[in-house]
Amino acid sequence: MLFLQTTATAQSGLPFDPLTIIMLVVLAAMIFFMFRSNKKRKAQASQLQDQMIPGAEVMTNFGLFGELREIDEERNEALIEISPGTIIRVHRQTLARVVDDQPELTDEAADDTGEAGEPRDRA
Repeated sequence: MLFLQTTATAQSGLPFDPLTIIMLVVLAAMIFFMFRSNKKRKAQASQLQDQMIPGAEVMTNFGLFGELREIDEERNEALIEISPGTIIRVHRQTLARVVDDQPELTDEAADDTGEAGEPRDRA
């Protein structure tokens, strides 16, 4: 008897459970944001590769600064001059970013300076 009541209720109800619809919408949103972030990451990587030209000031993943001298596409290596006459060879993927000549002044750094541009004492 219970079986007959549940099948009759299921046939007269909605064709899809609302929870199933919500789960499908959440899944679709997750897929959308995953593709969106992947597209942004690829755009940033291509922009970084466009900036990596010989003569540019670069920083590696391990914090080493120097001037990019040469990029060898075949061997996937880069030559960086870290001081006059000292050239190191690193893997190309260790190049993290191109260093701008002008340092950016953040709000926090602006708050730390006094009227004369000297750091304030926080004590």
